[in-house]
Amino acid sequence: MDRYVTGAVIRRLRESKKMTQEELAAKIHVSGKAVSKWETGQGFPDISLLEPLAKALDISVIELLSGEDIRNGNQSSNMAKGKFYVCPVCGNVVRTIGEAVISCCGITLLPAEAEAEDPEHFIHSEISEDEYYVTVDHPMTKEHYISFLAAVSDNGVQFVKLYPEGDAEARFKISRVRKLFAYCNRHGLFQATPIKK
Repeated sequence: MDRYVTGAVIRRLRESKKMTQEELAAKIHVSGKAVSKWETGQGFPDISLLEPLAKALDISVIELLSGEDIRNGNQSSNMAKGKFYVCPVCGNVVRTIGEAVISCCGITLLPAEAEAEDPEHFIHSEISEDEYYVTVDHPMTKEHYISFLAAVSDNGVQFVKLYPEGDAEARFKISRVRKLFAYCNRHGLFQATPIKK
């Protein structure tokens, strides 16, 4: 809990809003002395102040808890540079086109780091008319399986959710696909470049 309340974070966010300690204090109904103590590490905001503090600093409570404010520099939103976030508890999958703070099942998720395919997670692609037929020769048991397959282009994502005891296969439209992804529930995210026409 002490990560989010570092004095440096509160001070940086306050100064970026061009507020004095007293102005911030007035917005959240505390004394200027309280804000000064937080910024010098001599105290911490009460939990009941999280929402008003985040609102006054123009960030979300999740961003405040993570210790970072997310400001995307990628205004052009290139889908190929996005990230996958996968909840290890419920399997929820979120795809972003830039930096984000994602929370699910009470935990803050880290972006999945895609590794190059390996022999156990080889992503095979073949062309069938105007589609990629993508398969992964991988166990599909209830304990160990490929959770999803995705095809990412510079302007979109095609996504197929897979289930245990099914087949690890999907079909994706070829148009502008740059990368293929497979997510193993035990070993994480793998990527490959599809074959070309």
